[in-house]
Amino acid sequence: MKMKVVKYTQAILFLMLFCSATTHAAIITGAEQISAYLPLLKGKKVGLVVNQTSMVGKSHLVDTLRSMKVKIVRIFAPEHGFRGDHSAGAHVASGKDARTGLPVVSLYGANKKPKAEQISDLDWVIFDIQDVGARFYTYISTLHYVMETCAALKKPLLILDRPNPNGYFVDGPVLDMKFQSFVGMHPVAMVHGMTIGEYAQMINGERWLKDSLKCNIKIIACKNYAHNLLYKLPVRPSPNLPNMESVYLYPSLCLFEGTNVSIGRGTDKPFQCIGKPDFDGGNYTFTPKPIPGVADDPPYKNQQCSGFVLNNFPEQYLINSRKIYLMWLTGCYEKEKDKSKFFNDFFDKLAGTDMLRKQIIAGTSEKDIRKSWEPALSNFRKTREKYLLYPDYVN
Repeated sequence: MKMKVVKYTQAILFLMLFCSATTHAAIITGAEQISAYLPLLKGKKVGLVVNQTSMVGKSHLVDTLRSMKVKIVRIFAPEHGFRGDHSAGAHVASGKDARTGLPVVSLYGANKKPKAEQISDLDWVIFDIQDVGARFYTYISTLHYVMETCAALKKPLLILDRPNPNGYFVDGPVLDMKFQSFVGMHPVAMVHGMTIGEYAQMINGERWLKDSLKCNIKIIACKNYAHNLLYKLPVRPSPNLPNMESVYLYPSLCLFEGTNVSIGRGTDKPFQCIGKPDFDGGNYTFTPKPIPGVADDPPYKNQQCSGFVLNNFPEQYLINSRKIYLMWLTGCYEKEKDKSKFFNDFFDKLAGTDMLRKQIIAGTSEKDIRKSWEPALSNFRKTREKYLLYPDYVN
């Protein structure tokens, strides 16, 4: 009887989320509210931190502003590049955009933080990039560095906000600052449940910028958005997140990047499957191949991997559980023949702690792993509430 009640409750929760996501008034992103920010830009020199997700309807923000005679001086490109055609970790070079002729400054690689001379001649910097709500997704790290340079030079930053597709829950260990890196810069939960605009307010409010500076930010908030809504992304946010199933699975599967298990890079189901050549069991096989701009040199290239396909799991479980799913990770470790080779040096940076790795090695139960995330996780949730721009989700 208890199992039936649980399943019934989960079904009701999913229906509530599904109905709210399909019947609410259309969400209007910050970029689409042109009349709210165009007057600020008239006669000003503007820099844009943008990528392929920076769309205004069917037009890119760069093209939209150029058509309205806004003087764009330069473009700043995050990981994956301005056009979103660089694979994860690939070098993104500065240069000139072939379509517009505008100079493009890479903010990935050696120049993660804009230099003073790249900002000093601008009147406004605009940040308009679609995030997916996980601490290790590097666009929020780029946001931090852009805010830091703007704050030092007293340049205003205009943030055109977009919904967070994983903004309907908060979960995971809070970053231990001993493990700070570009895939985890702030003491936030692994799934932070905030939009870019809300996250920027937290960076300012918690004084996380160098020398405790505050950036002068203006946020054009989304209309008709709330954190319980399931927002379907109109453009893939990065090369290996091609659909909503991969976006929902990303917070749970990205930890595998710190292991010897493939998450499907180099296949038609990146972040939708797990496996490796010597995997014991599974019901799915895949063979990673190089895909230019998506997976240039994927793990287990040209080797057949065995494992599981997971693309139906978000609808069946993840969305209504509102949790990171840990059983794949612990299960794969249990099946590993040579456990000394399972984790690599990247895992602790992604997890934001060495505790999770040690707990998995020790065979700690999921219940006790989650218990160890407290009280830091509850404290983060309370801090997060101060910076929300939109109605919060309800557990």
